[in-house]
Amino acid sequence: MIAIIDYGMGNLRSVQKALEAVGHEATVVSDPDQIHRASRVILPGVGAFADAIAELRRTGLGEAFREAVKAGKPCLGVCLGLQLLFDVSEEDGEHQGLGLIPGRVVRFDHEPGLKIPHMGWNTLRARRPSPLLEGLEAVPSVYFVHSYHARPADPADVVAESDHPRPFAAMVGRENLMATQFHPEKSQRVGLAMYANFARL
Repeated sequence: MIAIIDYGMGNLRSVQKALEAVGHEATVVSDPDQIHRASRVILPGVGAFADAIAELRRTGLGEAFREAVKAGKPCLGVCLGLQLLFDVSEEDGEHQGLGLIPGRVVRFDHEPGLKIPHMGWNTLRARRPSPLLEGLEAVPSVYFVHSYHARPADPADVVAESDHPRPFAAMVGRENLMATQFHPEKSQRVGLAMYANFARL
């Protein structure tokens, strides 16, 4: 079973429909026991970091996700779900994350003419291989909506970069844990291919 974690802050149906479109069933779950039974787990997210991490802790869903990662199950964070993987976010103060990838989540620096949030299509530059990128063109385009981005402590955790206007981590990962700052479910053909790759792991 592919589990999509429902902690009240995700575009869950869009993720579920994207997986269905590539021939894989996914179940929206809000019980930690369902995460324990899943073979693959997705942590989506839209909204504020502090509210999200508080709800993940209150429900036990965050700890269940951590256990799924440590058990070696394929796990995927999407957008806010990527940011929640890190040690700390600087969004509206300083908030502790799930601590699965060392590093911080920071706001884009203000620059003349720079629009924040970063919204719209942008290209990816792969830094290293990832199962999510298998079969894709060399420079795929994907859809972003975010004001904050992750700064991994270890550059080896960066899978792909994009620019706004300087490089930032658009995909991160270590071993069975993968995450995208962009929304695959809004990235049309490329995003569907990524979900298909994840579902086959």
